[in-house]
Amino acid sequence: MIKKQIFSRNGHVWSVIGRDKNKRDEVIDTNQYLVEKNGKGLLLDPGGIENFSTTAAEISKHFDLRNLDGIFASHQDPDVISSLTLWVQAMPHIKVHMPSVWVGFITHFGVLKENINAIPDKGGIIMLEDLPLQALPAQYMHSSGNLSLYDAEAKILFSGDIGAALLPEDKGDLFVKDFEEHISYMEYFHRRWMPSNEAKSRWVSMVRKLDVDMIAPQHGAIFQGEDVTRFLNWLDALRVGNGWDEWEAAELEKANEAEAALA
Repeated sequence: MIKKQIFSRNGHVWSVIGRDKNKRDEVIDTNQYLVEKNGKGLLLDPGGIENFSTTAAEISKHFDLRNLDGIFASHQDPDVISSLTLWVQAMPHIKVHMPSVWVGFITHFGVLKENINAIPDKGGIIMLEDLPLQALPAQYMHSSGNLSLYDAEAKILFSGDIGAALLPEDKGDLFVKDFEEHISYMEYFHRRWMPSNEAKSRWVSMVRKLDVDMIAPQHGAIFQGEDVTRFLNWLDALRVGNGWDEWEAAELEKANEAEAALA
């Protein structure tokens, strides 16, 4: 597992922790992000229980975990937050910022109500020292109570599963290098897991109004510069939900063509 800074200015730092080469094959690789301001930290989507020890160990090489003030959970999936119990046990003071609609479910991970800051569907502000971070509504992308997190000062949008890509082992770059090639690693996921074209268009429209230099997803590579616009345009045009049958038919046709070519 590696930890790499993707933004740093005047005590304000973003780091990504991921690319665990020692993970089990059946475990999906995840990106954990640490936002720091004046020595205090907020961990975004801390990951599954299976990577708690490696994530905590990698962060602690560069950051005093006693200064971790909070955790942000974009939604309820186990690859996002099943490690919460261990984080709270290690740091009982920590505040967990999460969608309000999922509080009744996430407490089943063993998180106490006093550790929870429930964020409403419309979003809200999380303060990290004097830095305001905006929790933005991303409902049904793909969770019914999903949230994104925007740092206007760093111009970084943490998008959770939006923009996620399932990369092969030989594609370990932290940033997207070839957008057209990258589509092949994220199209299946978005068509399969994003259920609503209306929700998708609403999120894209919201993000277009923001000043964004990077879109940082929980899986795969980070979009930066012109790839931010490329990704938004691609996602805006993508048919999801009721487009699944069309996708499945196209994939079946490809398989049949490949089989015919071998005959």
